[in-house]
Amino acid sequence: MRPTSVAILLFLGCFSEGTVAEWRLNLKPGISEISRSVFDLHMLIFYICVAIAVVVFGVMLWSIIYHRKSKGAKAHHFHESTLVEILWTLIPFVILIAMAFPASKTLMAMYDTRDGELTVQITGYQWKWRYQYVGEEVDYFSVLATPAEQISNQQPKGENYLLEVDKPLVLPANRKVRFLLTSNDVIHSWWLPALAVKKDAIPGFINEAWAEPQLPGIYRGQCAELCGKDHGFMPIVVEVLPEAEFDLWLVAAKTAKADATLAAQQAWTLEALLTKGEAVYKQQCAGCHQVGGTGIAGAFPALKGSPLILNDRDGHIRTVLNGKPGSAMQAFGKQLNAIDLAAVITYERNAWGNDSGDSVSPQEIQAQLQQ
Repeated sequence: MRPTSVAILLFLGCFSEGTVAEWRLNLKPGISEISRSVFDLHMLIFYICVAIAVVVFGVMLWSIIYHRKSKGAKAHHFHESTLVEILWTLIPFVILIAMAFPASKTLMAMYDTRDGELTVQITGYQWKWRYQYVGEEVDYFSVLATPAEQISNQQPKGENYLLEVDKPLVLPANRKVRFLLTSNDVIHSWWLPALAVKKDAIPGFINEAWAEPQLPGIYRGQCAELCGKDHGFMPIVVEVLPEAEFDLWLVAAKTAKADATLAAQQAWTLEALLTKGEAVYKQQCAGCHQVGGTGIAGAFPALKGSPLILNDRDGHIRTVLNGKPGSAMQAFGKQLNAIDLAAVITYERNAWGNDSGDSVSPQEIQAQLQQ
């Protein structure tokens, strides 16, 4: 076999079905009617561009090959041609109009958020997402669940490295869901390719989007707007459930909130609070204050040996609950339940050699929150 033939076969082998799938060179149709419309529009525009390229470059190559100087070709000298100018204006115009009709139809459908059967408010935080089911009393935060050991290369990377969360956004299949997107701090962007949704979450402003997923499963996305130090640690996970299963999940979510309120009334030992507090700290606080409580000089204060923690118990609690204006310290009073708040505060007061020896009870936190 000739070397050129071998080279051609190797080149074509690079575009086998498995290789192309691995490269992820193209969009995917997604799991909703609107996402498939976006995919079809993308492919239509792509094919039109390919056809134009074939015609233009084909004419160029034909001219180069058959009208080269070595064959005695001589350039023609001519002035303007009204017919040619009309043609090269009309043809692109017709092509653009042909593309504009399906594009406008798809775009109008993407912005039609009317008749939603469920409304979810999505709020971006540094660096997590808050999901509030409007009118359903279900409200929770979704935080990166990839272990810190994987991020620091102490463990092998998992299959969904940096694309896994503790609580996914749960949606019903075959129901139109309306999204209200905003932000608590800086600009974020909620992007889920499978639903063809990408909307900026802007402080003080509400954007709208919608989706009607049709295929149950788990789908992943990311924040698509550079939003600070841990921008890459802000994944999006959506779990689509059949309608009957979603209704059961919604009831269970409401019940879990009531159960957490009852659990906060129970007595918690120092050991139990420390164990739970360490897990909450690694998930919620370590991104800024670091796993060892050392902070980052000039940006995030150290908690290890902190005068606030060692000398001002009430001030420590107020800071965690209400945040610190003018700084990156968020108010966690509405982000975590009373048990998690009590646990993480207790952990910070006893970890890294702080050794205060005292604990903060969930009942004390509830009393503070009700003030």
